[in-house]
Amino acid sequence: MVSDSFCDGLGACLAVCPEGALTIEEREAKEFDEQAAAKAHQIQIAPARGKSEPTQSSQPSSWPIQMRLVRPWAPHLKGASLLVAADCTAFAYPAIQQDFLKGRVALVGCPKLDETGPFVDKLAEILLANEIRDITVLHMTVPCCAQLDRLVAEAVKRSGIGVPWRSFVVGIEGTLTSD
Repeated sequence: MVSDSFCDGLGACLAVCPEGALTIEEREAKEFDEQAAAKAHQIQIAPARGKSEPTQSSQPSSWPIQMRLVRPWAPHLKGASLLVAADCTAFAYPAIQQDFLKGRVALVGCPKLDETGPFVDKLAEILLANEIRDITVLHMTVPCCAQLDRLVAEAVKRSGIGVPWRSFVVGIEGTLTSD
């Protein structure tokens, strides 16, 4: 990293970082400077049009949450309860924060657009490495999304670890239709 002020903490660099290239160092650091980071990367950022305070705080306990980017040995996975959610659920179900994210580590993917083999492999690896307490699956009611249950079941089977899991379905109108 060239400067602390260029890091926004989102973890976008994790997918391309060679293993062991970074170490964690606790110290005072400069505040993230969006304009300086954009200038350094030659990106134009529109000026802020006024800040609005969120009505409630976000609950994710980890980053990244996209299954392809998650590292199976990440410390926040140890002994965790997982939420394995289809991408669309976060936008379709308004109460996802309070009903599903609190107390869980979120992992998201799309059973239609993501490669399912690597998804199952990654989840099985997470289960083997972390003493996962339980898994909650959240997907949309559409047929392609229902495949998420099958992927989780396959990962649990492949891991050989009897992790309890349950599934919830979000209707296309944004309501929880079953569990």
